[in-house]
Amino acid sequence: MKEKTLENLSPQESANRILELSGMIFEPDIAVDLWLKIVLHKWLLSEKLGRDVGVRTACIDFLENMEQAPDEYLTHQRKNILSEMGAQTIGKDLWDTISDTQPPKQLVQRRIILPLMEEELSLKHGVVPPKAIVFFGPPGTGKTYFIKAIAGILSWRYIEIVPSMLMADGVEKIGANLRQVMEDVRNLDRVVLFIDEFEEIAGSRDMGDRIDKSITNEFLKQIPLLKNQQNKILLVCATNYIRQLDAAMLRPGRFDCIIPVGGLDKEGRTTILEHYLSKLNTGQVDLDQIVDITSGFTPADIQYLFQQVAHFAFEQELASKENYLVTTETFVNMTPKVQPSLSAKVLKEFEKDSVSFSRV
Repeated sequence: MKEKTLENLSPQESANRILELSGMIFEPDIAVDLWLKIVLHKWLLSEKLGRDVGVRTACIDFLENMEQAPDEYLTHQRKNILSEMGAQTIGKDLWDTISDTQPPKQLVQRRIILPLMEEELSLKHGVVPPKAIVFFGPPGTGKTYFIKAIAGILSWRYIEIVPSMLMADGVEKIGANLRQVMEDVRNLDRVVLFIDEFEEIAGSRDMGDRIDKSITNEFLKQIPLLKNQQNKILLVCATNYIRQLDAAMLRPGRFDCIIPVGGLDKEGRTTILEHYLSKLNTGQVDLDQIVDITSGFTPADIQYLFQQVAHFAFEQELASKENYLVTTETFVNMTPKVQPSLSAKVLKEFEKDSVSFSRV
């Protein structure tokens, strides 16, 4: 029998084939399901051993190890999906670089991290750990950083999806690609799935064209399917434009939490500045002064400032051939070249959105 026809046997043919290969008798209705699993097992066994093991060997091995063989295939399938989706492992220490006063660290710790880490206690008190959440806020406020830190502290894999990835085959295929991504993720375990620029695939259907509406409809279908899974999966979506999301996305029952991520207070800036200062070749630095002159800076603004300072220090030493130490004066001179993202107008609009859309 040709290899390409292995999976296309009728129930009776499946029973006959298993009897021929192993000497074991099964009812046709049972045999047809077993035969498909044997074909998958043959492929998996050949992959593991690096050679074609043959149908007889695969059949006997599967029937002798029926309890563990399906789990082995699922584990192998998960590894392939993780690799194809670019899954990352994030260090636990990332969580510690976020100040305890930085919104919304305490909220995330209480509502998301602890219920997921303390499973038995959550079950005892009827607390349902979140499966789907939305972060919103002005650009650069650290939404992506927060989500990576969540994956790190949970020791879960981190997978990031952006709309451009779903558009690889053209706009007509976005819905189908989205469905495939969500189906793949539902087979995984201990994963944080991050979808950035969420408004691009979940925009208001009142303002969208036919394709936009179909994409939003598809996502609305996929959320409950993912939430009904018993696997440990956390879907986190982020948007700079919460007002552009479809109203149905924001209703209770879809997302468990809708969390605002705003600017940094002094302590928040201090924590981030200390983190980046540790990476520079520094002399005398007045941290309090740098904290004051970076008012209105987002985490992204601070990261950009330090990139500029680092490059400036590199160029100075390259030109002078002498050890260059970054000082307070270096920051005083460089900071005006970086415009803070959080103007009074942006913060005012964010406060309005926080009142209108937050659900924690």
